Amino acid sequence: MTDSRAVLGHPDRLMVSSAPSDPGSATEPIPQRVLLITGMSGAGKTSALKALEDIGYDTVDHLPLSLLPRLVTPTDSHLADEAAGRPLAVGIDVRTRDFRVDAVLREVDHLVTMGAGEVRLLFLDCDDEQLRRRYTETRHRHPLAADRPVADGIDLERRLMFPLRAHADMVIDTSGLRLGSLKRILESHFGVDRKPELSVFVTSFSYRLGLPREADLVFDVRFLANPHYDPVLRDKTGLDEPVAQYIERDEGLMPFLDALTRLIAPLLPRYTAEGKSYLTIGVGCTGGRHRSVFVAHALASRLQALGFSAQARHRDVTRRTAPVEAGQ
Repeated sequence: MTDSRAVLGHPDRLMVSSAPSDPGSATEPIPQRVLLITGMSGAGKTSALKALEDIGYDTVDHLPLSLLPRLVTPTDSHLADEAAGRPLAVGIDVRTRDFRVDAVLREVDHLVTMGAGEVRLLFLDCDDEQLRRRYTETRHRHPLAADRPVADGIDLERRLMFPLRAHADMVIDTSGLRLGSLKRILESHFGVDRKPELSVFVTSFSYRLGLPREADLVFDVRFLANPHYDPVLRDKTGLDEPVAQYIERDEGLMPFLDALTRLIAPLLPRYTAEGKSYLTIGVGCTGGRHRSVFVAHALASRLQALGFSAQARHRDVTRRTAPVEAGQ
């Protein structure tokens, strides 16, 4: 997240209780929750819309931008009554008719000022290699590639979509993310009955596979003793008791966990006061299967014990990566 999002205002303050109606309108606009979903082609927008439909959203894909205000705030009394109380998710990407990045940003700002309600922008991202693989496997043509290689279309789209990513209220990296995990993430952040509280996700990861794109805070636990070099523990993970016992014997663990908890816990109420609804904490080690998994789970448990809504996620626990330490 960057300060460049200021053109939209703070993402969790996009609440407008009322707005003057058009004198020619039949009814006052009824505020509703609106989630605009955009991102890289092939990153999972269709799957996200299906997941949101399962949790209670009305969903529309590839709606021309010019029709968006009419959909969000219908002036017909019957349509307004139908829409009342039901959140709306709208898919928008480079295949949308009259799509332009500046037009999308203007529409978001316009929806807020016209009293649409809570309007949020979700950006789905994915690493280039997985996007290339998805297009190769499905044999679909990239919308910006035409007669060029898929990689050229992905590169062009990434540059085109960068301003939207910078202004997004939330970015979800779907690289290696299963459909069930995507649905749980969406339900945690955008569920119909979600409580207005800060949701904390502690994500373990492998440095060899890159930082989590959605991480707000990142901590490196490669200073801890590595269970990978014990042949008995190599094929286990940080969720297995023998690995946990191995890591717990490291005298540097408890001082680190205590200090990390003291650092993070006082920040969470401040994030909540500033209107932030989610926080992702990355915990990384070399392979993403042992030390980071154990510490992420332990940190999430500590935050839960303090009364915060926290859960651990393990991005790379099922992947196999040979560790490469400094100097090797």
